[in-house]
Amino acid sequence: MSTWNARVEPEPVRIGPAGWVLAALRGAILGGVTYGGLGLLLAVRLVEAPLFGMHRPITPHITRFVCRTSFVVLGIRYRVTGKPMRHRGAVVANHCSWLDIFSLNACQQVYFVSKSEVSRWVGIGWLARATGTAFIARNPREARIQKTLFEDRIRAGHQLLFFPEGTSTDGLRVLPFKSTLFAAFYSHGLEHVMKIQPVSVAYRAPEGQDPHFYGWWGDMPFIAHFWKTLAATRQGSVEIIFHEPVSVDAFASRKELASHCEAQIRRGVVEILGDEYIG
Repeated sequence: MSTWNARVEPEPVRIGPAGWVLAALRGAILGGVTYGGLGLLLAVRLVEAPLFGMHRPITPHITRFVCRTSFVVLGIRYRVTGKPMRHRGAVVANHCSWLDIFSLNACQQVYFVSKSEVSRWVGIGWLARATGTAFIARNPREARIQKTLFEDRIRAGHQLLFFPEGTSTDGLRVLPFKSTLFAAFYSHGLEHVMKIQPVSVAYRAPEGQDPHFYGWWGDMPFIAHFWKTLAATRQGSVEIIFHEPVSVDAFASRKELASHCEAQIRRGVVEILGDEYIG
């Protein structure tokens, strides 16, 4: 997965004394909620795994609670339009920021597909593994293994969530979708039983702040962006739009399916952002 770099550089992060106090307070509460939830999830998983195997009837509800509570702690307004599908399949969304993990987990039961490097990140890697994230490597020689992994997870009833752009952005555009990951849906008859649901994610910056405020891209350090978000006295909002699911076999190829999902997601982001959308 490559890193997208915009021509517009992000503004330097400046946090005053009051901002640091607010960030520390929010960070402490957020950490307690997140890792307290992780501890509970791991404890429940000790019982859930032997009884249900790959199926997770209980722990995803803990994940949803933690993620939804996180927006209350941060003070970011949260709105959802449409409903997550119940059909067997996968979800695809545009990618703006590390906040997407909370945004998309707070309203549905999904399992993210992420680059393998994330599994080694301190703190975040533990959360990702515990919540059932499927990790993929950039090595083409492992493509067949990864395809089998996707098939097994989908047949187990997991809704995998992909970011077809392959990278996060400034949040004011939708990049062209890569169709490679869609190939997993056209194998061993999966295309006849699966549906794909496109989901648009868009953030509105706090009043008076740069429209790129929540975007995370290029060489932006995670920790600086994290503290900037926590330190904001006024917060903005995030909106999720669930589009109509489509059957995989309604499209002749992965490229046609990827193109349809991209168009639907871009339409939703434009609907939310209006004139702020750059494209």
